[in-house]
Amino acid sequence: MKRGFINISIIVLIATLITGTLGAGGCRTGEPGTLEPVEIREYQGEDLSSINDFLRDNSIKGPQLIDIESYALKISGLVAEPTELSYQEVTENYPSYRKVVTLNCVEGWSVKLLWEGVLVSDLISQAGPSPETKIVIFHAQDGYTTSLPLDYIMNNSILMAYKMNGVTLPPERGFPFELVAESKWGYKWIKWVTEIELSDDTDYRGFWESRGYSNSADLDEGFFEEDFFDGGLFGE
Repeated sequence: MKRGFINISIIVLIATLITGTLGAGGCRTGEPGTLEPVEIREYQGEDLSSINDFLRDNSIKGPQLIDIESYALKISGLVAEPTELSYQEVTENYPSYRKVVTLNCVEGWSVKLLWEGVLVSDLISQAGPSPETKIVIFHAQDGYTTSLPLDYIMNNSILMAYKMNGVTLPPERGFPFELVAESKWGYKWIKWVTEIELSDDTDYRGFWESRGYSNSADLDEGFFEEDFFDGGLFGE
């Protein structure tokens, strides 16, 4: 009788330990563990590159570590309402879109990735662009800049991405935002975007463009200005 009581007690103790660590349906309760994000490698029948394929660090000051709590995306220049948006305001208050786009680097490599983000045109429209606006200048955390025509931005569903292959951009890939400048060479794909400035200065040249790279950066053309080698930019 005593032995039977002890056996029942042991069974009750074991059951208590199990139910204390497992919830309904045998699921463990308590703090969840952290798993590595899993990137998408195929989308709508298209094979995708890995986010680690050939994406070398060509930044001017190395990967930028941005404090997302104090981060603000500025929309400035020729706008009716200069705007500052937190990361959450951009990602939660604007429609998000996905698009497979290939990034082509002037070094000769390319990657095809699934980008997810918001339309730059939505951000600009919300701020009220001036009719005088001709170009859009993008500023990065490290001081890098580049520009694109306003018409290109508004007519081509250009994304400012916060995810690639379903994974939030890592710091070395441009977190919080990278411009997906499709059909343009990679130096237009500015990372760590902190400001979108609207301007009428059609002569503006960004970091690499002021050093001889093509300002249009069209993939079907060379990536140097026509007068790069004939002394027009750097003298005889």
